[in-house]
Amino acid sequence: MVVVAILWRIWRSRNWVVFEGKQFDFPALMRQYSQQYEEWVGLPVDRGPPPRVSPPTQPALVGEGTLVCMWDGATRRGSHSAGGFVVLSPTRAILVAEGIQFPGIDDAMVAEVLVLRDAIMWCRARGLMEVCFEGDAKVVIDKINHADASDSRIGAILAEIIHHLADCSGFSIIFVGRGSNRVAHLVARKALSLYPTASRFFDFQAWLCSRM
Repeated sequence: MVVVAILWRIWRSRNWVVFEGKQFDFPALMRQYSQQYEEWVGLPVDRGPPPRVSPPTQPALVGEGTLVCMWDGATRRGSHSAGGFVVLSPTRAILVAEGIQFPGIDDAMVAEVLVLRDAIMWCRARGLMEVCFEGDAKVVIDKINHADASDSRIGAILAEIIHHLADCSGFSIIFVGRGSNRVAHLVARKALSLYPTASRFFDFQAWLCSRM
């Protein structure tokens, strides 16, 4: 693992020099290697697909009051992106935490709208009718609340989100600061660090609860 981590960072540094015109920085390479090695050491061992488990019953998520779904994206430049969303009860108890990876996408704005779309679709698929989606991507949120899908990069995804929100009168989306969105940020960063291991095999809820 040490050898592979060093070779990976050398390859990444080579790409930055060749394609981005940066100067080779050996101390930076060693810092990046250390970070990469620590991330890989913490990866779960993939021993094949986990045993089939029946999904939790939907009524467990449904109760009085509006649920909160916090969402956030994370990007590793030149590599990949990930996102995370956390569903909270009206009393802010963690009900669900999900991490999603977006291989080949290194655009932070795209990652933000993709994870929001997935969070909305997840809630709709489970019949959740009253959900407030909280995120710290102000530009994205402003575009959605003004039904503005004109952005050339993310317009199609924005249009899909706007359509979902129009269909679900109990859904709303608001801006919160990074500090208030910490749980989703943690999940997104963890999903980012798990790449290329499949994040669907990782128990984000148990991991997040252990950090809180």
